[in-house]
Amino acid sequence: MNKESILKALEQLKKESKERKFKQSIDLIVALKDLDFKKLDNQVDFFITLHYSTGKKIKVCALVGPELGDEAKKVFDHIILQDDFGKYDKKKTKKLAKQYDFFVAQANIMARVASTFGRFLGVRGKMPNPKAGCVVPPKGANLKALYDKLQKTMKISAKKVPLVQLRAGTQDMPVEQVADNIMFIYDQLIHHLPAEKNNIQAVYLKLTMSKPITLGK
Repeated sequence: MNKESILKALEQLKKESKERKFKQSIDLIVALKDLDFKKLDNQVDFFITLHYSTGKKIKVCALVGPELGDEAKKVFDHIILQDDFGKYDKKKTKKLAKQYDFFVAQANIMARVASTFGRFLGVRGKMPNPKAGCVVPPKGANLKALYDKLQKTMKISAKKVPLVQLRAGTQDMPVEQVADNIMFIYDQLIHHLPAEKNNIQAVYLKLTMSKPITLGK
């Protein structure tokens, strides 16, 4: 798969798509093969930071103590102070887990974060993860830089079903940026597969409301 084939596929999608009343996303779909998910080294689960946004606003909630409270309020879409953790029952926590894409937590209160929110964030794969930079120290963290990075960060995961489907952009984005995102996602994915390209069965592109078209491996 090369940039030229991606640009041709994007042009084909554009020509074949019907006019909609909403902005359609462009999805990259990768079908995998010959993976035994019972083996941990066959499971796919990692974060990447794209060169360009996918066109979606990423909502971030911070779970912090008093040390970061004032700064976090200026940066994140929502914050919950440690002293307010007790206000979150099952219903409120489940709603919270649906509302936000990433959760950032202050490192020295992670035990409280886990006991209060872990049950509901964990099942959605949204617990604050140090691999994404989402566990921060109580002092010296650059929260604005982290927030900006998360706007281009995505999790790539395949642990049960041999399929990866991710938003790579929107139909109104410059095609060069969408193509760059697609190539970057694909390259990072194959490097996390035990047999690299030999674990790829097929690659597709589609708009939200279109049929998928095939890309070469």
